[in-house]
Amino acid sequence: MINISTNATLLLKFAIPICWLIFFGSFTIAAWVVPSADGAGPDMSAKIGLTLFFLAGAMFLYWGFLRLKRIEMDANFVYATNYFKTYRYPWHNIAKMDEKDYLLFRTLHIYFDQPGKFGKKVYCVISQKRLNEFLAAHPGVLSRFLDKEN
Repeated sequence: MINISTNATLLLKFAIPICWLIFFGSFTIAAWVVPSADGAGPDMSAKIGLTLFFLAGAMFLYWGFLRLKRIEMDANFVYATNYFKTYRYPWHNIAKMDEKDYLLFRTLHIYFDQPGKFGKKVYCVISQKRLNEFLAAHPGVLSRFLDKEN
């Protein structure tokens, strides 16, 4: 079994979102609750703007980082884990895979024929070195699924 996800997945999935949510959540709550030294406090537009910034950031973290999975592969199965539970998907249940390049990192999106425990699609930030190791160890297994047009 070869892990094709980057080691930064743990950092991206847990450390960054938790730190961001705690810091900006505390700051947002303080803006609403704690009055300033002169008793005036921030005006209502600043409170609403800060709240909207916090909610937009939380949604971005959810859609961008919290849904990341660690993906491992072998000749027979694809393993997806959220670090609490691991599920095994046979290769015949995979409809397609898309590899996308986002300048700083690359992601692999795996689409299933039948929805699994993580839904119809899982994705991860890949380590190109590990993906190449898997392709060298199992030629032809993954190449039939990768859509190189994107």
